[in-house]
Amino acid sequence: MNVKLCIYGALLLAVQPLAGCANDGGSSEPAVDRNVGSEAETATAGREEYDELVVAFGDSLYAGYGLSQDEGFAPELQRALTERGRSVRVLNAGVSGDTTAAGRQRLAFTLDGLDRAPDLVIVGLGGNDMLRGLSPEQTRENLTAILDELEARDVDAMLTGMVAAPNLGADYAEAFNPIYGELAAQYDAPLYPFFLDGVIQDPSLMLADGIHPTAEGIDRVVAQLTDLVETELAEE
Repeated sequence: MNVKLCIYGALLLAVQPLAGCANDGGSSEPAVDRNVGSEAETATAGREEYDELVVAFGDSLYAGYGLSQDEGFAPELQRALTERGRSVRVLNAGVSGDTTAAGRQRLAFTLDGLDRAPDLVIVGLGGNDMLRGLSPEQTRENLTAILDELEARDVDAMLTGMVAAPNLGADYAEAFNPIYGELAAQYDAPLYPFFLDGVIQDPSLMLADGIHPTAEGIDRVVAQLTDLVETELAEE
């Protein structure tokens, strides 16, 4: 864990260059504590009345690691969109510890468990790949497969990105960092380049592990990307 914290802390050095790209349109966690409760949530998606369905498909940053059930990314995003007058359900399909490969394996199961096709799937995977030093080529391949599956089902996708820690080396960063922007362009998907932009820089917005945001940190994330989500829904 200490190694992961050191790597993740080094992301601070990479945030400022990325922040300037935010208007073009996360994720890191321990490889343990797979939170599979969100998968069970798919069974309840059809029991509420709503006009729009958004699926937040990611890792522990989406799953709400360390937070109460109503403080995570999905419920906070749903609250923000509802306050803007949208009849929307945001489904928490975040699983702690997921790599892009794990997400690729469970995507069809997640979608098939819904009573209707989503209006939007927000994909936030790749942070665990980076923390483990997995091949950027594998990350790109898995994210491509995820986006291909969504495209085949005629489901709109949005990406939230991650950046490589500088101490992984320039070659790794050169291969990893462009993945999200290039795939967003290839699939005409909106992109929020760094999920923790404006959050990881402020220790008061991060949990004691230095990896996951507090409830206030999630509020900051949601405040910064809700416009992008609403714009995509409005284009449906």
